[in-house]
Amino acid sequence: MSAANPTAARNADLVVSAEHMLPIAPHNVVLHDAAIAVAGDTIIDMGERSGVLARHPGATHRNLPHHVLLPGLVNAHGHLAMTLLRGLGEGQSLEAWLQETIWPLEGRWVDEDFVADGTLLAMAEMLASGTTTGSDMYYFPETVAELAQVGCRMQVTFPIINHPNAWSQNLDECFERGLKLRDERRSDPLVNVCFGPHSTGTAGEAALRRIAMLADELDAAVHIHLHETKGEVAEARRSLGQSPIETLEEAGLLTENLQAVHMTAVSDLEIAMIAECGASVVHCPMSNTKLASGICPVPSFREAGVNVALGTDGAASNNGLDLFLEARMATLLAKLGSGDPAALPAAEALEMATLGGARALGMADRIGSLEVGKQADFIAVDVDHPAMEPLHDVPAQLVHTAAGTRVSHTYVAGECRYENGSLATIDVDDLRHRAAIWQRRMRHDA
Repeated sequence: MSAANPTAARNADLVVSAEHMLPIAPHNVVLHDAAIAVAGDTIIDMGERSGVLARHPGATHRNLPHHVLLPGLVNAHGHLAMTLLRGLGEGQSLEAWLQETIWPLEGRWVDEDFVADGTLLAMAEMLASGTTTGSDMYYFPETVAELAQVGCRMQVTFPIINHPNAWSQNLDECFERGLKLRDERRSDPLVNVCFGPHSTGTAGEAALRRIAMLADELDAAVHIHLHETKGEVAEARRSLGQSPIETLEEAGLLTENLQAVHMTAVSDLEIAMIAECGASVVHCPMSNTKLASGICPVPSFREAGVNVALGTDGAASNNGLDLFLEARMATLLAKLGSGDPAALPAAEALEMATLGGARALGMADRIGSLEVGKQADFIAVDVDHPAMEPLHDVPAQLVHTAAGTRVSHTYVAGECRYENGSLATIDVDDLRHRAAIWQRRMRHDA
């Protein structure tokens, strides 16, 4: 990064300055009295505040004292519409939670309106807590793609599941509708569409082979729940004679375009398999902890050279979509699980929540760090609070003390979508009203 940039000759529309800046790249660098300049949707200059302001005298200047600027957070796995199921199925294991609570509720209530309202509610929560990019794995992906225009930048996965559901009646319809959406959104700067098989068991081997062929042809990502629990792995070995990772290898899906979500029950050999193919792992620490599913061995993956991102999973298994809390839980679990207090330092957890997520989603050339030429997806965290003083170690304080509630500003593609409690593109009062209607309907039907 340099204060003198070749794009700085362009006229900036906006300069945002702050007491501290954490660009993420280079790693663990903290700048002080710094600024970024934005033209349209792009960062065109950054560096020491006085220099940036001198180079862009005509730009609107927003100064944020007692703030930290950093890239927008990247939530690399979620089921956004499940915010409408928040708090249901408490105290259950993953298998019981799915079979006894979630799947019956989804069968009764999920339709396009459910997805629209639940997704928008999730996007409001994400923007207000500093997430600028999300990855959604749910039904009616067409609706999610449309909502990205007012919410977060999105990776939208289309479900591939081998039983009838609210969105598709069979596997052929999954592929037909999903590929049509991918084609329609090909030029959308805010949406990437990719394959979203729920798991190896619910997709089936034939569908996995078909996905592998199409993903290779289209250079498309594949996002899948993988090795989420010991029970899942044991059942796969019992029924198929191999682990889910081995099933993916046989299908041709162990590639750099694979996004493997959860990965709590893995052997050293399976970690090596993921490392060798260049796939990314998405760690969902709070959901895995709440469901007692297991702990992803993040230090082992990172030592093997695997890119690890962070996700919240859905609010139904987590109760919240705050990536600052996920980063905190990730570093604490890494320390506890390894017995090493130096495992996964705060700066690395923040990198997982930003650039790690961008790498996993194939967007690292556009987002994930504050760099000239990248999209102007950034946030400001207000550190004017007794709990944040003294600010000896900015990354450590952000991870171990701050939370999404400290976020004051959220910008997506150069547009301020959240500022000091107000969402610019979402009618929160109307959204609360619709969420309350869903709650009453489900309560009445219980």
